Amino acid sequence: MPRLVSFLAILVPVLAVLYACRSFIPVFDLVASLPLTWPLAVHPDFENVQHGYDDSSETSGQNVFDTIQQPIKHNEHGPSTGGAEVHVEGQFTRKIVAVGDLHGDLPNAQQVLQMARVVDEDGNWSGEVDFFVQTGDIIDRGDDTIKLYAWMDQLREQAQAVGGTVLSHLGNHEWMNAIGDWRYVHPSEVKTFGSVPARQKMLSTGKIGRAWAANYTTTSRLPLHPSLGPPNTDYDPSLMGSSLSHAAISFVHGGLAPTYPDLTPFPSRINALSTSLLRKLQHRVQPPPHPPNPYPGLPHDATQAEHRLYGSDGPLWYRGWALDPEQKVCKEVDAVLQKTGTRRMVMGHTPDFQKIVSRCGGKVIIIDTGISHAYGGALSALSVTYTLTPSKGVDGEKKWHEKEIVKALYVDHEVLLADDEREVVGDFV
Repeated sequence: MPRLVSFLAILVPVLAVLYACRSFIPVFDLVASLPLTWPLAVHPDFENVQHGYDDSSETSGQNVFDTIQQPIKHNEHGPSTGGAEVHVEGQFTRKIVAVGDLHGDLPNAQQVLQMARVVDEDGNWSGEVDFFVQTGDIIDRGDDTIKLYAWMDQLREQAQAVGGTVLSHLGNHEWMNAIGDWRYVHPSEVKTFGSVPARQKMLSTGKIGRAWAANYTTTSRLPLHPSLGPPNTDYDPSLMGSSLSHAAISFVHGGLAPTYPDLTPFPSRINALSTSLLRKLQHRVQPPPHPPNPYPGLPHDATQAEHRLYGSDGPLWYRGWALDPEQKVCKEVDAVLQKTGTRRMVMGHTPDFQKIVSRCGGKVIIIDTGISHAYGGALSALSVTYTLTPSKGVDGEKKWHEKEIVKALYVDHEVLLADDEREVVGDFV
């Protein structure tokens, strides 16, 4: 026993020093960035299966070296959401901020949105961005469920009043709760609703459930320029010859799998299935939650397409873009971008606790960094600043300089993920 005590007396301080210095030791970043199995929600089909992600034979999808960039230190006012503010006459600018899984943590969510200048110091809409996108999983693992959804409702109203937009998405955890799958619900969170029946009512026909039905989609397509229409305008393949035909970003919680059969028309097909399935779930007699009761599953009248929506390769659960090897991801991504009329796809769901992960030159961006205290990950947000600036054309043609700056924002620094420029020709109103 004395030897054990002596050993621990030496080991514990050494581990503490190593942990404190982990930012300066690359191997710690590598280990921290490897896919973990314990924090990841498991699809109910695999609940009783030993489930993990095998990276023994191939390089893990979340390659720690893929997004190593020179960090940019913030000035005293915090991170910027774009490049230098130099406005040219006739220039169009659109600023977008996206945030991943929040999981029941209001204080951390407030810190992130204030850091990204979505809200001011009082938590109100700042007016400094045009679009705020949240990719789902507000619920579970923390106790601030009610407060977070109320805050999202407040920001939505404030943004609309000044011409801004909040785009909200249903994550797999919202859907799990709608189904009655409460495997990741803390008892302390249930108490904030008052009781199990009260929570069921709130999430089905109550205030939160009504907000899901009215204001939350499963995926979205956000055009970078208004000539492509408002958010969630379907991609029109006939515009393929246009310079801006794919000037849009898709947002989803899990991922748009290459094998998923209902990608088009995008995004209306997925969202129509989502609306239909959510209505069936919210208006059935609410089953007793699982656990301890049996898993209730989807409604008896759910269609095959609705089952596929909630399947392991559906947009709510798919993890391939985050976990598959780089070569496979970059080989498959262009076909999905082509179908969906987008240049980038942004998703949450699969956390990297150190950083936002950019793959294939910024075509795939995973923004779940474990913001909630349940994970203790990085406080982060994604910033996209798009500009379309008129330039001199030849023989009267209208020529434009297009620029996209994509950054990962953190509390004390930011990382440039993409700085893409194009010359385009056309009459963009």
